[in-house]
Amino acid sequence: MATKRDYYDILGVSKEATAAEVKKAYRNLALKYHPDKNKEKDATQKFKEITEAYEVLSNSQKKQAYDQFGHAAFDQTAGFGAQGPFGRTYKSGPFTYTYTSSGGSPFAGFDFADPFEIFESFFGGSSPFRRGPQLPRYGLTLDFMEAVKGAERTIVHRGKEHKIKVPAGVSDGTRIKFKDFIVSIDVKPDEVFKRDGYDVFINHQIPFTLAILGGQTEIPTLEGKVKIKVRPGTQPNTMIRLRGKGIGHPRGYGNGDQYIRLVITIPQKLIREQKKLLQEFEKMG
Repeated sequence: MATKRDYYDILGVSKEATAAEVKKAYRNLALKYHPDKNKEKDATQKFKEITEAYEVLSNSQKKQAYDQFGHAAFDQTAGFGAQGPFGRTYKSGPFTYTYTSSGGSPFAGFDFADPFEIFESFFGGSSPFRRGPQLPRYGLTLDFMEAVKGAERTIVHRGKEHKIKVPAGVSDGTRIKFKDFIVSIDVKPDEVFKRDGYDVFINHQIPFTLAILGGQTEIPTLEGKVKIKVRPGTQPNTMIRLRGKGIGHPRGYGNGDQYIRLVITIPQKLIREQKKLLQEFEKMG
């Protein structure tokens, strides 16, 4: 298997480069190697390569993961050993999850977008290298779960109704071409799930007694509620990772992961007996 080039080398910037310097480097290389402009045989591959590098280095969290773990930070098959870079892996029922108290935000399952879409988003509007007239555009608003599961809508175009199927997994700002028009997707935020690429994150509260003693807790997922184990001595902001329980890629490239941040609830009022027990516990420690 070929070794992937270093993202900093691809863009020709140092690890200390500012966001503006990364953006400038990408702009220059994108203009140079865009396949509609550059007819060299390897132009398309180079354009995808610099776009992939820009996607990571322009995002502070992904850049941090890359600086720490390299390309393996985005590779589910990377061999980190039994512990892995984000904690110990467990199997429970039909899914596998990773337990860590680092409080970080790993990015396995991360998928790169279409480089043409990245180019258009970066420069604003459509690519200056695309040919042909501009197509009519329509806006469509979806609830979070409709974007996750897919939806059907009707668009009135040139006096005719068109039933369209929005594929599962679309994200906010996605543009989809249907026949002779384009639909831009606007996704409403969800109160529970927060999206990052094809990964989803939730904050889940547990009582401090469960954190101390361990046990089970029920958490929401995109497919419904499931029970997971909480280890004794769990610390605040511990992250649990459910592999493959994130959002499916609309092109069928697999699913992201779900991350649960455990928020420990501390009681504000205690009765006399509870205080006494905690005081005795403190003396024993």
